[in-house]
Amino acid sequence: MPRRPRDSEAHIADADHALIDRFAEMLAADRGAARNTLLAYRRDLEQAAEALARSGGLGGADADALRTLVAGWSDLAASSLSRKLSALRGFYRFCEEEGLLAADPSASLARPTTRRPLPRLLDRGEMEALFVTAEARAASQEASDADVRLVALLELLYGSGLRASEAAGLPRAAFSSDRPYLIVRGKGDKERLAPLSDRARRALARWAARVPRDQPHMFPVGAKPISRHRLFQLVREAAAAAGIDPARVSPHVLRHAFATHLLEGGADLRALQTMLGHADIATTEIYTHVDSRRLVELVNARHPLAGAARRKPRD
Repeated sequence: MPRRPRDSEAHIADADHALIDRFAEMLAADRGAARNTLLAYRRDLEQAAEALARSGGLGGADADALRTLVAGWSDLAASSLSRKLSALRGFYRFCEEEGLLAADPSASLARPTTRRPLPRLLDRGEMEALFVTAEARAASQEASDADVRLVALLELLYGSGLRASEAAGLPRAAFSSDRPYLIVRGKGDKERLAPLSDRARRALARWAARVPRDQPHMFPVGAKPISRHRLFQLVREAAAAAGIDPARVSPHVLRHAFATHLLEGGADLRALQTMLGHADIATTEIYTHVDSRRLVELVNARHPLAGAARRKPRD
């Protein structure tokens, strides 16, 4: 995340700067946030940290301090207020999930009221091109470990809908070649079963054969799992190799494609909620917009009044 000059350095604790940096890294690596978005979120959080300096800063503020802070934003435009609330809520949710803070003091704040932006999308043809290119390299005699690993990672993101953090940090024990699912520990440290297609199992088994048996991570880099930032880079490199604009692609976009294409194929929204690990069905419902044409066709074909306009009235 691009840094802005720290003109208020004396008013913001180093601990708050470290937390903001961690959150920024996640936004850039996991969600592929645009540069202007990153700058705006950093500015919002640094201003909040400065305003909360007497209440313990971002890392020490309680719910009352946050409500007082937000009350001071009452004269802001709706879009600015929504962005600041999103920055605060996203920041504290991330810190709690990562174990950086014990609790989320922003839970009682009002949710942003502006409409949530629609996810960026890749169509089926683009996804096919992405996999054809990656699989061709992995199947060649000169295939490197990185080529085989890339296909396995793409299968987890698009074939199983995993979050970037879930794919990057997947334990080796989560996968078994005789199981059609993965045991994934997602947000809030909650476990779920993620579907694993036959082709995904083959891709993971091919990669697992190259990983030492005593290695706890499915995608290790030394003693640690691959970072979300590196995963983001790999996905964009794969997109470029397939002739797709890398700026349109990220691990999060592949997860969106997984959800979108399942809905287009007739998947149930509740089943999709379970597969994605969404606690709230409202989060899953954002994907319903992409299938609006199929929904209209369904109403026209199945609704009792659909043919009424075509029927001639009786004399």
